[in-house]
Amino acid sequence: MKRPFQRGKQNPIRRRAKKCTITSLRLKYPVYYTTLENQEGSHVWMDGREMIMLSSNDYLGLTHHPKVVAAGMQALETWGSSSTGARLANGSRSYHDALEEKLAYFIGAETCHVNTAGYIACMSAICGFAQRGDLVLADKNIHSSLWSGINLSGAKLERFSHNNPADLEDALRHEDTDTAKLLVFEGIYSMEGHICPLPQFLEIAKVHDCFTILDDAHALGVLGKQGRGTASHFGLDDRQVDITCGSFSKSLASIGGFIAGDRSLIEYMKSHAKPSIFSAALPPAQVACASAALDVLQDEPEHLQRLWDNVETYNSILKDLDLDTWGSETPAIPIVLGSKERAYYFWKALQEKGIFTVISVAPGVPPGKDLIRTAVSARHSKEDFEQIAEALQYAVKKAL
Repeated sequence: MKRPFQRGKQNPIRRRAKKCTITSLRLKYPVYYTTLENQEGSHVWMDGREMIMLSSNDYLGLTHHPKVVAAGMQALETWGSSSTGARLANGSRSYHDALEEKLAYFIGAETCHVNTAGYIACMSAICGFAQRGDLVLADKNIHSSLWSGINLSGAKLERFSHNNPADLEDALRHEDTDTAKLLVFEGIYSMEGHICPLPQFLEIAKVHDCFTILDDAHALGVLGKQGRGTASHFGLDDRQVDITCGSFSKSLASIGGFIAGDRSLIEYMKSHAKPSIFSAALPPAQVACASAALDVLQDEPEHLQRLWDNVETYNSILKDLDLDTWGSETPAIPIVLGSKERAYYFWKALQEKGIFTVISVAPGVPPGKDLIRTAVSARHSKEDFEQIAEALQYAVKKAL
């Protein structure tokens, strides 16, 4: 007689989940998936305690801007909460078209397509063009969304050293000239705070006939004239890049993502990128918030100016404490500690002093680069930086 099946004891997936070391450590050390109870500007509340948010991607501090909030509320009243459908089928609305036209004009592209998430947009920017038999050349430090798109495409992959045109050139010398090639990189790398060497990459791409895909999620609203992105930062025409993708969850104070380029390319992508084809459309309130934030970018340049003033203030504090910022050039500024233990205790010391930050450790970053990810916002005040400086001094003494 067979023994009765006991759910949870024999199933290999359940055993794997129960014995996962990574999950056990995450639950033991409550660093991730923290729940915030309230937020006002650059301040948040956790467990009833007010803290300064120093790791948000709200670079321009527009999440509470009156025009952005009002636009979202009006869209909700006018259109309801959702289209409840995919763009391919019944989900497209006139507000999607309006945002696409406005954003394409802003960044200098012929057209663009908006998605329900930045992750989906960046995935689609890869798998909507790459296919089996193609070669993708990717900077080793690109975002997870881009890796997901590469994996989904089935294309061959060749990694090159981070922000290293010479290594890219060397990799291309060994490849078949007849193979279709896609070059994938980011404008701003959010962990490192580095800006890509776009002019050099485009020159190499031209010589080797590479299709270029630029993830500008963290550069939109931050770099270039009025925050138009990496191409503008270098004084280049955005159309020199084949495809630009990104998200609305950073400077545009919303959620969602976009893929921009020549009309023929975007129409092709809309026929082949499964993450875009089968995802529900971006809700009206989020479209309206992103659109309003885009208007604020152009009408109120003081937010961008304040952001970079705050970056200078924050960097001076870090420099005085001789902290390693990995050569960051942007508002995304890591504090490299070099080991998981040092990063954890540094993070904990900052939290004791009311500063909310995020830890990133290997394999999320290269070995020896375990860090605290911090990010500056235009909403940070002089008083905020005084408290941040005091907390950093405390963390240096206690954790280092």
